[in-house]
Amino acid sequence: MTLDLSSLIPGIAVLSLCLSILLFHGLTGVPPVPSSSSEIADVIELLRNANLPMGAIIYELGSGWGSMAIALAHAFPDAEIRGIEISPVPYLFSKLRMRRFENVTIRWGNFFDQDISDADAVTCYLMIKPMQKIGSFLDKMLKDGTPVVSLTFWFRDRQVEASREGPGLRGGAALYSWPARKV
Repeated sequence: MTLDLSSLIPGIAVLSLCLSILLFHGLTGVPPVPSSSSEIADVIELLRNANLPMGAIIYELGSGWGSMAIALAHAFPDAEIRGIEISPVPYLFSKLRMRRFENVTIRWGNFFDQDISDADAVTCYLMIKPMQKIGSFLDKMLKDGTPVVSLTFWFRDRQVEASREGPGLRGGAALYSWPARKV
């Protein structure tokens, strides 16, 4: 019986992709979970009510597979959408998806190492573990009054300005006006 390497290559490739996703989940504590259409609608509604300036720069921290970035590009066609993703597989997947969008850029890297001080708005859908660190990061980076929308995992020690509750087990979306006053 001979071993056919050509039949092993796809399996090895899939295993490598899965291990990459698991490794970065372990490092960050955040799995690359896509946003649902109702979650995306909540984020867009909150940002629309935030009265963003024309040509706004909107950052998505942890842009994952790109669903939110695409929706933001459609909802705010005059805005510049900037996604930042650390996990290579979702980054490459979203990079491929964004080729036809002129107002979207996706960067590969850790958003804690990025300068987002030019942000007119920020969105994030992460997990409880990094939220306190993200709050401190935003405190250092954002100008006063910058809208920040967090999906499902809220900044527990900050004053919420507006929110939209999700149905069932899904969490809601919360809008903060940074530097959201501590409660």
